[in-house]
Amino acid sequence: MHGEVAYSRLPKGPKTKKKMTSAIAIEDVRREVKMLKALSGHRNLVKFYDAFEDANNVYIVMELCEGGELLDRILDRGGRYPEDDAKVILLQILNVVAFCHLQGVVHRDLKPENFLFVSKDEDAVLKVIDFGLSDFVRPDQRLNDIVGSAYYVAPEVLHRSYSVEGDLWSIGVITYILLCGSRPFWARSESGIFRSVLRANPNFDDSPWPSISPEAKDFVKRLLNKDHRKRMTAAQALSHPWLRDEKNAIPLDILIYKLVKSYVRASPLKRAALKALSKALPDEELTYLRAQFSLLEPRDGFVSLENFTVALMKNATDAMKEARVPDILNLMDPLSYKRLDFEEFCAAAISVYQLEVHPDWDKIATAAFDYFDEEGNRVISLEELAQEMNLGPSAYSLMGDWIRKSDGKLSLVGYTKYLHGVTIRSSNTRHR
Repeated sequence: MHGEVAYSRLPKGPKTKKKMTSAIAIEDVRREVKMLKALSGHRNLVKFYDAFEDANNVYIVMELCEGGELLDRILDRGGRYPEDDAKVILLQILNVVAFCHLQGVVHRDLKPENFLFVSKDEDAVLKVIDFGLSDFVRPDQRLNDIVGSAYYVAPEVLHRSYSVEGDLWSIGVITYILLCGSRPFWARSESGIFRSVLRANPNFDDSPWPSISPEAKDFVKRLLNKDHRKRMTAAQALSHPWLRDEKNAIPLDILIYKLVKSYVRASPLKRAALKALSKALPDEELTYLRAQFSLLEPRDGFVSLENFTVALMKNATDAMKEARVPDILNLMDPLSYKRLDFEEFCAAAISVYQLEVHPDWDKIATAAFDYFDEEGNRVISLEELAQEMNLGPSAYSLMGDWIRKSDGKLSLVGYTKYLHGVTIRSSNTRHR
């Protein structure tokens, strides 16, 4: 068989079976076929019908989408969308991406050219296409190959250590373009674009941004955070105040599994610190947590390992098995003899990194520390605290004000550092 194949990136309907046009390795095409087969079933995912090969070509038969690319619609509308119209687009993008991520699939090439409308109608359904660069990823795995399109690529992809969060950055770029009509990161050369992605902050001052709602701006900023740990997940983005709408069902989020896994394996002090933090959570953060808790279908107000297992299996596809997503349940084993009520679930499912982006983080942390002081704070030595945080003796000099002189317990600074976790890097390992 010939090593290169011709391949049409635009899905043509079952009747056309169009011959492919650009050369791509056969393995990539086979992987895309496997991916489309494994993921089939979501309304915003292009339908896969069949694939076959002859001596020279691989043919993929997919649903015909006659409405053109999202990119063309943006241009037809004079370069930008009103907020309400942008929301309709984003709800569809986020829903299908949340579905892919729960299945352990990262798309890696989300951009307006890779979303097609089913028809020319104004309210036509949007479909994601082109899984040629997609990959399966386990919940705890990092990928390291640089793929994607320069304008949409996330900083951590350029640093060669990334997972599903890179897709949310790309959605942030798409949202920025939808709302204002220009790209957030721009330069004349590819290396210039990469430099901009790594270092520049998007412009939110020029027209039309002053007339765009604060919620929409906050939404974009929470996706275009250069620290992937602080970025919203697709399920969280769907519960953001800008998109929050009773009619939108919030999907199950794999992040909950990762955070709960860490919580049930954490030390008693860490759990006490997180419990205090959960008591200080602002109301808007609870919308997402309530939705996730109810998706786990609690019994008598409690969830256990069985709830997490059943909820995951309810959403299972072949892709989820291929990506070994259910392996995470083995790491949640302490839950087989421990149940969580909603309050403790909140403590377990908080992402400290994401909360630190909240405009009122200082207030939240101070209130949480007051709760911690009432219940959970205890006398701790410098050595023990360093051990709790996986820090060596070299860190002692930095930790002077983390423990109160008055009673030997954690101080407010110590509490916030302990929640965040600290990595002490030697100067020669930093990215220049």
